[in-house]
Amino acid sequence: MQAGNGNSEIPYRTLGRTGELVSAIGVGGFHLGLINDEKESIRIVRAAIDRGINFLDNSWDYNGGKSERRMGKALEDGYRKRAFLMTKVDGRTKKEASKQIDDSLRRLRTDHVDLMQFHEIIRFEDPDRIFAPDGAIEAFLEARQAGKLRFIGFTGHKDPHIHLYMLEVATRHGFRFDTVQMPLNLMDAHFRSFQHHVLPVLVREDIGVLGMKSMGAGIILQSKVVKPIECLHYAMNLPTSVVITGIDKMEILEQAIHAARTFRPINEEEIARLLAKTASVAPSGKYELFKTTSHFDSTAKSPDWLGKDPAEARELAKLSDA
Repeated sequence: MQAGNGNSEIPYRTLGRTGELVSAIGVGGFHLGLINDEKESIRIVRAAIDRGINFLDNSWDYNGGKSERRMGKALEDGYRKRAFLMTKVDGRTKKEASKQIDDSLRRLRTDHVDLMQFHEIIRFEDPDRIFAPDGAIEAFLEARQAGKLRFIGFTGHKDPHIHLYMLEVATRHGFRFDTVQMPLNLMDAHFRSFQHHVLPVLVREDIGVLGMKSMGAGIILQSKVVKPIECLHYAMNLPTSVVITGIDKMEILEQAIHAARTFRPINEEEIARLLAKTASVAPSGKYELFKTTSHFDSTAKSPDWLGKDPAEARELAKLSDA
């Protein structure tokens, strides 16, 4: 993977202790599957890479696999080697995670991804399931040994304390994540804040920070108190390696590139002004529905994606034998 080119319009940052250079802004994969014209989604990905964005986000469950398939096509003709490719899987068991890893690689038309993440760590039982015997961490470690992935992280959007518990369980098992993905935005600072609770831990442990939902899937903009450029600049001003943003039109790509190109560190006075604009509308979580509702919880709608809990199956077997 090459870190862009000398004429890049995009600033690059180091991805935690991995040492990898990644673009300060990244292309979200979900929206690519929503575009009516597949060719347009491919054009967006390639234009982003040509302009210097090298961080690409995706997930096994995005749009029934459509997002990964489209990105895989976009990465042909030499584009794969210019991208830092990330995707996520939902499986909590070794069996289910292994299957989903191979599904993703096939759709993405690659023999490996640069970063694979556990998707939607939104329940307190998720960490325990992943690190249990025959849990998904075993699939990830085997996949890394086989060269199918390089780095390991996790994502979630529900509650910062669940993120902290995931980090705690990993430490208990002698494992250290390379990256963590979470919501970082002008509303989060006031409500169930990942910025206040999780971000300092990641910085201290030199774990790469992937910011997402800077505009809350557009819902934050409905508050009418902040603009897209303010949302992106605020998230980029935090110690993020990458701010991932959904892009479904060329003009939205231009918006993201403009935000990256014009970003300058924001002083404390300006930060205070931005936070004051959201202080009255953020505390209820009204504009961060991913925290307060199940609307954004894909694994809640399809729990079978998580895989059958081996521990639960063993206990049920004991009861049936009794």
